[in-house]
Formats: sequence, structure tokens, C-alpha cells
Amino acid sequence: MYRRTGHIAGGPRGVRGGGAHARKPDEPRLPVLLIVHQQHSSPGNVGNWFRANGFPLDIRRPRFGDPLPETLEDHTGAVIFGGPQSANDPDDFIRREIDWIAVALREDKPFLGICLGAQMLALHLGGEVGSHPQGRVEMGYYPITPTSRGARLMDWPAQVYQWHREGFSLPEESVLLAEGENFAQQAFSCGSAFGLQFHPEITDLVMNRWVTRSGYRLVLPGARPGPGHRRDHMIHGPGQRNWLDQFLKIWAGAPVR
Repeated sequence: MYRRTGHIAGGPRGVRGGGAHARKPDEPRLPVLLIVHQQHSSPGNVGNWFRANGFPLDIRRPRFGDPLPETLEDHTGAVIFGGPQSANDPDDFIRREIDWIAVALREDKPFLGICLGAQMLALHLGGEVGSHPQGRVEMGYYPITPTSRGARLMDWPAQVYQWHREGFSLPEESVLLAEGENFAQQAFSCGSAFGLQFHPEITDLVMNRWVTRSGYRLVLPGARPGPGHRRDHMIHGPGQRNWLDQFLKIWAGAPVR
């Protein structure tokens, strides 16, 4: 069961912790299930990391009819990426993905939700998803601050790349790992699942495509001007990629190359 709302406001709530699924050093590399929401969506630097470290990719698009597995027994874990949709949309594939998250949680498999995927995870866990009360958005690089729990887990980048108009409340039974100024909840964990509001998978190519094709959105309150995206990516992109490398090592729970 999941709840929907018009606006997200208020600060975070901290509850008991979670973490990545532990793996044996000699365990073979199983595929990672990657769920994307457009015909030509790319898993970007997340997919690049898995390939470089020997994890096969199982990319599926439920929006276009791809089935979701009944079990993750044959997968390392699963990642649900972002997309132009809202987690509150009534589309059948959106509801199926939200409900399907139960498979990863039930089997204690590593799960990662990015932007829309994080909002789906929040809804599945009983949280809420909605727009900023003042209509603000985040599009571009923005600072985040780790919580005490997040800082104990790992070092975090000073700024991360964002592209969203909605945020989520922190679900019960989950732990806030990083905060932002406009959208308080930026990263959280619940058992073997993580949700990230930002886009660590962003590459130069994908960022340029978003800025070019959806640049009309950059006039919305809070969005960074288009030229600043490329400049800030040169400054903050390397730190975000280094963070992603450390995060996915924790998430995958296995020795990597």
C-alpha cells in the first residue's frame, strides 16, 4: 500500500538502520537487473561501473512490455532509474514497478532507486511523493549534507547532479543518509535498499541531452541555468563519480576489480 500527496514539506525522521546485502568473496558475478523508463534510456555511469567490475547487465523496460522477474535469485540486485514520469502516475507499469520492489526487499537483495526509483521505493514503504510547496525544482548541481549515519557509512560528494520536480518523505523504518536544502530527503536506506534523489549515473552525453532537449524546464524556480550545468559538471562530476565507485562497492557487497 502506498500514499500520495500534493506537496512534500518538513524535515527528516531518523529511524533504525539498513545496509547492503552481504556477499561471499568467491560468489560468481550474477547479472544486475536495471529498470529504465524510456526507449533509449542509458544506465550511464552506474551501468559502466557494473560492466567494468564484471557484472552482466539485464536491462528491462516494463513500460514497453518487458516482464519483471518473480525472484531475484539469479540476480545480484536491482536498480530502478529515473524518468519523466511521476511515481504518483496511475499507469499500470508504474504501479507494477512499485509493487515489484517487494521482491527485492523480501529476498534481502541489494536494491537501488534513483530519482523516480527512489520515489517509488518511498511510496512502497509508506512514504509520500509530491512537489515542493513553493513549486521549486532541482535541475543542475546542488550541495548535499550527510547525516551522522550517512557520514559513518562513507564520504559524500559536496555537490550532486539533480533533475526532478518532486521529492519524497522519509518512510518509517528507514534511515536518512543525506539531506538537501530544498528537498530534505536526498538519500536513505531501509534494510538492503537505498534510495537516491540525485543522479550519480549522469554522464557528459546524458547531461547534454537533458539540457538540450528539456532546456525549457530550466526556467522553473530553483533550476540552474543551462550553461552552468556543463561548467559545474567539470568541477563536481569527478567527485560524484568517485563517490559512486565507493557506494556501489558497498551496495554490491562483493570484492570488485
